[in-house]
Amino acid sequence: MPSTDLAASTLPAAAQAIAAAAAAPGARVRRVPDGAEPLVRFVGVQKTYDGVQLVVRQLDLDIRRGEFLTLLGPSGSGKTTTLMMLAGFESPTAGEIVLDGKPITRTPPHKRNFGMVFQNYALFPHLTVGQNVAYPLTVRKAPKDEQAKRMARALDMVQLKGMAERYPAQLSGGQQQRVALARALVFEPQLVLMDEPLGALDKQLREHMQIELKELHRQLGVTFVYVTHDQSEALTMSDRVAVFNDGVVQQLDVVDRMYETPSNRFVAGFIGDSTMLHGTVRATDGERCGVVLADGRVLTGINVNHAAMGAAVQAGIRPERIVLHAHPPGERGNLLQARVSSALYFGDHLRLLCRVGNDPGAGQGDCTVKLPLSAPSVPAPGDTVWLEFPPDLTRVYA
Repeated sequence: MPSTDLAASTLPAAAQAIAAAAAAPGARVRRVPDGAEPLVRFVGVQKTYDGVQLVVRQLDLDIRRGEFLTLLGPSGSGKTTTLMMLAGFESPTAGEIVLDGKPITRTPPHKRNFGMVFQNYALFPHLTVGQNVAYPLTVRKAPKDEQAKRMARALDMVQLKGMAERYPAQLSGGQQQRVALARALVFEPQLVLMDEPLGALDKQLREHMQIELKELHRQLGVTFVYVTHDQSEALTMSDRVAVFNDGVVQQLDVVDRMYETPSNRFVAGFIGDSTMLHGTVRATDGERCGVVLADGRVLTGINVNHAAMGAAVQAGIRPERIVLHAHPPGERGNLLQARVSSALYFGDHLRLLCRVGNDPGAGQGDCTVKLPLSAPSVPAPGDTVWLEFPPDLTRVYA
């Protein structure tokens, strides 16, 4: 079987979405200028509910005007609390939230001019679709003719033209979510805040709505702040992602850099798949270091967290970046002999689980390798293979 270069052949679903978006005519991974004046600033914001445990710790976060920013993290990480403080439904214990240069920390929600979309839609069942969408304009005492025009425009924007007289119960889940989005956009807010708005939809509809939301954001240019625990959703839709854990932003970056260059072990594990091998730093050389594994073999990689000599570390790489060889490729570094434990079919790729080394007590688990369906041949369980870890793509985390 010939060598297979996975870096050029297969990507996980979320990374495929980024690549497809970049390759589409007239499209690219969107960059909001780094120097743009932020629309919102969190300055030293903290939040505790019991006076002891900080749910959000010392948050300093800038939200750029016109960007699609996703707050991503596991349950209890602080992402939803951050969104609720921005919306005004929760108050910071310490720190300040600034909008367009003016503090809004003590401004009530209805005076912040933000649109809000919830996971459960929060539609009024006794009002028609048109009345639901027009409700924010009614509260703001807009003239009736203006309400009608803007309501119709908002429904057209979310592809619900002609449904103004229906009631929420007569709509599908996806249509109800569109109504909630139209209601959030109808009064032309400065910010649209979304709290896991697609979580209740089935997979196919959720993926379709992701595309629609991203296109709507592109057309309107309104700032979107989106909360989710789904990393594929975050990578597919966002300009930038803030990864939360334990009340702290672990990394804030554009989506391709977030995937390719995670800043720490948590981000590497939470965003996409990673193969991780345990070891100890043996030598350092500028940005790189050598890691000796439990069985004595050595890998070289980028010393992400500047681990010192003797430090316990993990050497990680994306499974699609590992180069698989059926035979020893000659004098090459970062090469590990392994035995295939199993081969799994995932629809768009094959996934091999490989046992690194011959000693099961050496402390390493299975090493995951991803192969494209177009691979000329696939090793069978029990076969010996050689796994090449390109040093520039191998990242060492303290």
